[in-house]
Amino acid sequence: MKVVKFGGSSLANAAQVSKVVHIIQSDEQRRFVVVSAPGKRFAGDIKVTDLLIQYAQATINHQSTDTITGQIIARYEEIATAYHIDPVAFNQIKDTILALPNDDYQDRDYLMATFKAHGEKLNAVLIAQVLQSVGVNAKYLDPKDAGMVVTDSPNDAEIVPESYDRLSEWADSSLVRVIPGFFGYNAQGQICTFSRGGSDITGAIVARGVHADRYENFTDVDAIYAANPSVVSHPIAIHNMTFREMRELAYAGFSVFHDEALIPAIQGDIQVVVKNTNHPSERGTSITSQKRVNPAYPVSGIASSPNFCGIYIRKYMLDKKSYSQKILNILAEYGLTYEHMPSGIDDLTVIMHQDQLSADLEDTLIRELVIALRPDEIHITHDYALLMVVGEGMANRTGIMSKATDALARQNVKLVMVNQGASEISMMFGIQQDHADIAVQALYDTFFPDL
Repeated sequence: MKVVKFGGSSLANAAQVSKVVHIIQSDEQRRFVVVSAPGKRFAGDIKVTDLLIQYAQATINHQSTDTITGQIIARYEEIATAYHIDPVAFNQIKDTILALPNDDYQDRDYLMATFKAHGEKLNAVLIAQVLQSVGVNAKYLDPKDAGMVVTDSPNDAEIVPESYDRLSEWADSSLVRVIPGFFGYNAQGQICTFSRGGSDITGAIVARGVHADRYENFTDVDAIYAANPSVVSHPIAIHNMTFREMRELAYAGFSVFHDEALIPAIQGDIQVVVKNTNHPSERGTSITSQKRVNPAYPVSGIASSPNFCGIYIRKYMLDKKSYSQKILNILAEYGLTYEHMPSGIDDLTVIMHQDQLSADLEDTLIRELVIALRPDEIHITHDYALLMVVGEGMANRTGIMSKATDALARQNVKLVMVNQGASEISMMFGIQQDHADIAVQALYDTFFPDL
């Protein structure tokens, strides 16, 4: 039995929905269908989720919402009209959209979560009706009825472990169950959403809960590639990769698959397959707990992620234990997170996402660090990129680091940080952001020379 998830681009309009219907009909093992809200139909278009966010903000600010609700309703109506959905049934979707401001919300965060979640909720209701209209024995399944209880965090919820037992009760259903992604209900029955991109998470949760043999995640690319196709021309597809590799690459910018969504699949040891809705016969990328490594290609993928900064701190006779504790306390006080803290004998660097820092907060942070640490030198360097080289075949191999650094040196890419994990399946380099594309190309040419 398979769980299939369709992203927003796969459900953007009636033409795309027809492809989804064909995919579901082509395999009777696809019995649980998780859907996102309708996505962009073309460049410059607006996702339904973003329209709902605008709708929520207008409601909070007591502004007119007629134009926004008209746009939202039109997106669903285009699909409903193409499949001749009963107007009475569609009016229920329309009425639900219009009634959202009338509900009683605990605060603005719960209001926002509920508005956003209805992009998926109403699309799941509609897709169930579409499937019924073409003869598929399908039915909408709400997360509340499925038993998907989540933590009480309106816009960053996590699944409660007991939910898996409740989901398992649906495993033997002969119906095609259409489930909205992105949200669940807290213990009080309020809607709480997962982080953005959370429909991937819902799909993995359902797959683990119903003990699926396979979780198919349909998107708009044929596979996950060894490098970003916008940087490297025609990179090779990664047809087989491990959960560990995917997690490492997702951290460094691979955005095809939501990295948090792998956790339920890892826990349930469920094969995940990324496929293209527009080319469903393509092989795609299979993600599993283990894979057979090709010794000729120890590296599986290369990725870079921009917008990091480094806070450099130097102090003679640096006491790392007390310094680290003081730094972490200051970061926590301002709600800041860090990614890495490489250190030397008398210095260390705190690497973090620079998007967290406004100019005023940056000045405040430096002032607090100076007061607490009394460093000999402290400054911030902006516009770092983190560059990742990942592959199961790298473990216990010599010369990988040498090949990587030689390739970067030939392109005059300066390294500001080097870090290799204990697992030995990944290497991380900190570089200047404007060198990122050159670095990715250089590493790709080094580790995939004949492809």
